[in-house]
Amino acid sequence: MQRPLDVWDAGSFDPPLMALLRDGADLIQSYFETDHRLFLHERRHGGDLRYKKPSNPHAAAFIAFWERLGDEIGDRTIRAFHYTRLTDGEVKSITRDGIHLSSPASLRRRLEDRIAEGLLTREHADSLLAASPFAGDQLELRTDRFWMISHPTIISNSGVAPLMAHWGGEVTHFWMEDAELLARLSVIGKPRVIEVAVPLGQTRHKRSAATAVIAAFGRSIGCIPEKGDFDLYVAAALPPDAILAIHTEGEPTFAEMGQKYPPGFVDVGIGRWKELTGEDD
Repeated sequence: MQRPLDVWDAGSFDPPLMALLRDGADLIQSYFETDHRLFLHERRHGGDLRYKKPSNPHAAAFIAFWERLGDEIGDRTIRAFHYTRLTDGEVKSITRDGIHLSSPASLRRRLEDRIAEGLLTREHADSLLAASPFAGDQLELRTDRFWMISHPTIISNSGVAPLMAHWGGEVTHFWMEDAELLARLSVIGKPRVIEVAVPLGQTRHKRSAATAVIAAFGRSIGCIPEKGDFDLYVAAALPPDAILAIHTEGEPTFAEMGQKYPPGFVDVGIGRWKELTGEDD
């Protein structure tokens, strides 16, 4: 498995990638600085009905560079994060066998395992299967995919906290309204964060990764772009060595996720408004 890069950290980029970014440094800086000036100008004059927002003269060249970068980084591996709730047995299975994709068949197997462990009844499993997004119009959207996020995020974040509150993932509880059954799912397993080495070639997110990489490089040369975080998925199973770490509730790295962990990570989305405008949020 190729050493993964962190799309938020220019210090993790390999020499060929850095060389490409340095070649585009003047363009990147000009684009982001102009974009910031236009933003401030619009804040001052946007209330005027006669105001017409100017276009960024560097946009066309910047988009062409972004597209080129997306093609160039397609053979890279990046680090991503999967927030979930798993039993100890499932952690052992993933560590041993790697990551398998979510599907109606895999959900049935997981439910059968919980029945065998005495954590769910047959009636519980039938109710969960009937209410699963797999049983509705999201079957194609959710089948044979394993979803992650590109940047580490604090565990209290509203986008990830629900994923760790109930066992089984969204395909199990997303549409479930039975309060008693949800309460049962909330005591199965423990909240976890899985760090995954993701080959970009097994995703459809090369352009999104290029956005984040350019943003990280831009910050390293003094620009203030958005952080460029994104959701991503793989459509093929990943081997055991793709699992970099599994952080469990109660461990220091779990509590520090998106704050002190990974070391050196800074969430540039915090304080973004003040950074852009000089004003307090």
